[in-house]
Amino acid sequence: MPEYGRIIQQLVERCKELPTKEERSEMAMAIIDFMGQRNPQLRDEDNYKHKLWDHLFILADYDLDVDSPYPFPTREQLAEKPKRMEYPKLQGDFKFYGKSILQLIEKAIELEPGDEKEALIEVIANNMKKSYNVYNKEHVTDDVIFRHLKELSENRLDLTGIDSLEKSKIYYTSNNNRNNNSNNNRNSSNSNNNNKNQPNKRRHNNNHKNRK
Repeated sequence: MPEYGRIIQQLVERCKELPTKEERSEMAMAIIDFMGQRNPQLRDEDNYKHKLWDHLFILADYDLDVDSPYPFPTREQLAEKPKRMEYPKLQGDFKFYGKSILQLIEKAIELEPGDEKEALIEVIANNMKKSYNVYNKEHVTDDVIFRHLKELSENRLDLTGIDSLEKSKIYYTSNNNRNNNSNNNRNSSNSNNNNKNQPNKRRHNNNHKNRK
């Protein structure tokens, strides 16, 4: 471990030669403090004290009989290779977008229509465009991204009716308003039909009275 330098290595060798465990433990503590001063960047890491004691034991060639607040590692533990990480398997032609995009799409689908949903859709589309350009190393048009977004969301996020990402927020807002207006017009039409039927019923009742 050359980052600690020759002085610390000599101190470690001197520590190993001390006759009693108490003396070795006291000197080991002093060496740990010195190692921390020589490498202050380690203090920003989690459990940096534990790492320093591990490094001390490695510098001692795994042969140091001292009282340590942490268990010393073995050669076998340090030589052991980490287990292979299982990566999520994304099938199809859109694997380069990554699982995080799929998770964001599901989150956007769950949100109610509004500013938060529109902002998240814009973020998703922009990140999809970046991922596409990195993976394919070519420029991609916005309409391609919109088609992919529609397919990945199973037609639940549809921006294919606009030209560019800059217009996506305007489009999504107007599209929601159009749907709301359509529902309001449908409800208004039903209400008007009901009102039209009421006078007919009154005229029918009046004619029936006159005949009597």
